[in-house]
Amino acid sequence: MRVVLVDGAVLDTSDPASVAAFRASHADLLSSLGALAHETKGNTVLADRIRHKFRIKNTTGYSLNALVDYDDPVDILIHLLIGSEGTLGFMSDITYHKVAEHPCKASALVVFDDLESACKVVTLLSAAPVAAVELMDRAALRSVEQKPGMPENIGALGPDGAALLIETRAETAVGLEAQIRTVTDLLGAISTFGPLRFSTDPDECQQYWNIRKGTFPSVGAMRDAGTTVVIEDVAFPVARLAAATLDLQALLRTHGYASAIIFGHALAGNLHFVFTQDFNSDAEVNRYARFMDAVCDLVVHQYDGSLKAEHGTGRNMAPFVELEWGRDAYALMHRIKTLLDPLNLLNPGVLLNADRR
Repeated sequence: MRVVLVDGAVLDTSDPASVAAFRASHADLLSSLGALAHETKGNTVLADRIRHKFRIKNTTGYSLNALVDYDDPVDILIHLLIGSEGTLGFMSDITYHKVAEHPCKASALVVFDDLESACKVVTLLSAAPVAAVELMDRAALRSVEQKPGMPENIGALGPDGAALLIETRAETAVGLEAQIRTVTDLLGAISTFGPLRFSTDPDECQQYWNIRKGTFPSVGAMRDAGTTVVIEDVAFPVARLAAATLDLQALLRTHGYASAIIFGHALAGNLHFVFTQDFNSDAEVNRYARFMDAVCDLVVHQYDGSLKAEHGTGRNMAPFVELEWGRDAYALMHRIKTLLDPLNLLNPGVLLNADRR
């Protein structure tokens, strides 16, 4: 990572000379970060809480896992910067570690009569040789019913239906066939709306993924003039995904978002929900505020989930960071912000903000 801090200092961790110079020029900063990490690790309740929170996807607030995962203050610094949304420094260059892109893939679009059944299957698949399990509720499916690759009888699916897009990947064709058999056997006794069939045809698999990726744009295309498309991004423990998804769906309906769609990376317990919102009147703004309060209560108090799973915190969720993390962790985040940006010059209010309006 190459980062520019608020005082203009540049640290390039790919350049040993830059790292050595930074250790000399910013010894006090690094010492403070090291002390903060030592203090955090010594607070077993807080350290355990941090580790627990990152067992599922979490981008709410700062990356506190940096304080318990690393010992070198330089490593701690660059990992705190990840996901900090410009509030701690400016990252001008980043090198990522790659993951394997296996050449052999197979996908199946599996439709279920009800959302609960689909979510329960996700729990089964969590131990299976699958690379992705994408969930789409009935509203999401309805928004893309006309896309190529959808089952011909999808129109007969009831109002509570849902689908899973399942993909398995392997290095060899033989290995892929073995994985397909494993997943098929695992789901053999599960009742589905139509047959369970994996395809290895790249064009057909691409059609399935186009269906999944078309759900969000479809909501934007159908919105009324003057309204905004809002996409939220939460995560629940996978073992409780079925109950949490049904509760989220009920919450949307209760607050008047009946046309909202739910989709997401179910294998990680990560759900996106998309709806349209009018912000042009106090009544609509207040309805949205009540809904967001209810969402936060559901995610945090009922399921101990993540208010932001992968999209980052942002102004919309910044006032709820303390609600999710608790007082001690929230105070720790403020100490990090003050240490790296003492005058609060960098994107103030974007990640930590007490003003709910």
